[in-house]
Amino acid sequence: MAKKSPKTILLESQEPLLVDFYADWCGPCQTLSPVLEKVVAELQGKVTLFKVNVDKHPQLAQQFAIRSIPHLMLFKRGKILWRKGGLLTSAELLKQLKAFV
Repeated sequence: MAKKSPKTILLESQEPLLVDFYADWCGPCQTLSPVLEKVVAELQGKVTLFKVNVDKHPQLAQQFAIRSIPHLMLFKRGKILWRKGGLLTSAELLKQLKAFV
């Protein structure tokens, strides 16, 4: 079976998919990473975390108008439900995501 491209995964996901647009060199992205993992764990399978490295997938970042990182987007069935740039606390992120899951 061929490995799916990140774009295909975003557009075909039936479950809510929290997409983290990041880069390895981005300090705030590294700060946000444990926050994302904690929140996804708290939501107990209601949301799947999917990380997109903007350096490896610049066309995807461009397609979704990612101008700064970290940038989070929530997809479901190929539709964007929510998006937010910058750092969030786990409490803020949890509150935002609970409105959709």
